[in-house]
This record gives sequence, C-alpha cells and structure tokens, in this order.
Amino acid sequence: METGSGTAADGPAAGGTGSEGPSGDPVWTALPPGLLVMRRLLLVAWSVGLALVAGVTLGVLAGPAWALFALVPLSVLPWGWPLLGRNWRSWRYAERADDLLISRGVLWHEQTVVPYGRMQLVEVTSGPLERRFGLAGVQLHTAAAATDARIPGLNPAEAERLRDRLTELGEARSAGL
Repeated sequence: METGSGTAADGPAAGGTGSEGPSGDPVWTALPPGLLVMRRLLLVAWSVGLALVAGVTLGVLAGPAWALFALVPLSVLPWGWPLLGRNWRSWRYAERADDLLISRGVLWHEQTVVPYGRMQLVEVTSGPLERRFGLAGVQLHTAAAATDARIPGLNPAEAERLRDRLTELGEARSAGL
C-alpha cells in the first residue's frame, strides 16, 4: 500500500499519524523507489567508467590483449544489482507515540530508537545528485552523538513533513523535562 514516502513494509499505511497497528506493532514506512534507481545508476556509471579508464590505460601501456582485464570491474554489476535492492528494502521507519524507529541492514540488522524528547536538531539534506533524482534525507541529532540517525532517499515533501513533525514533537517532549 502506498504511503507518503513509499510502500509500507508491514501493515496498513502509516499516513504520518504516528499510530501503531491493531496488534500494537509499529506501522513501518518504506523508502521510495527513487533511491534504488539512483543507487543502481551510480553502480552502473562507476563500473562502466572504471572499465573504460582501465581498458584505455591497459591498452596503451600493456597492449590490446591486456585491455580485456578492464572487464573485471563490470563483474560487480550482476553481484551489486540485487544487493542494492536488498539493502533498499531493508530501510524503513515508523513514527510511534514517544519515539521514532529506524530499521536497516540485511546481514547486520540495526534498529535505532530515537525518543522525541532527546532530539536536538532535525535537518533535511539533499546533495546535487539527490536533488536531480528528487530525493532528500532527514538527519536527526540528539544529545548523544552515538544515537544520531538518518533516513535517506525520501521525497522532499515527506522529508519536510517529517522534519516539521519531529521538531514539533521534540519541542513538546523536551518542554516536560
């Protein structure tokens, strides 16, 4: 089912309400597919570019037969393509009543819990390549540097909505401390 920033990985659409599912489990929101497209295009561009540079260099310096070794960087494509897909599917986040959950990782699964009251700064970042693909990231800063978290590859409108909501909840929770 579609949500504001992608498809929900589990359960009904989150809709940005910060609610939990009927069984009390968090409602997860997946990242939009634009992030996967960008990362796969980068994989192809770097692999092909490296193969071209290696092929020309080896062809000039060692001869045409050695230039065939330039095909080695292209062997990363069939391996990296599905891995990027698995990594993209592993990223998700859930807004709960008192905290934000960020889950990621395929082999080493990592789940970060950021209490709203501990947030000090919420930034929306977007580099030139991300802007080209219509993406933005949310960077969360807390009092403890080890708990800083980020959510990459969101649609800019969703990133701004999330920033505003997290800032509002953070201010409300920290006022009670």
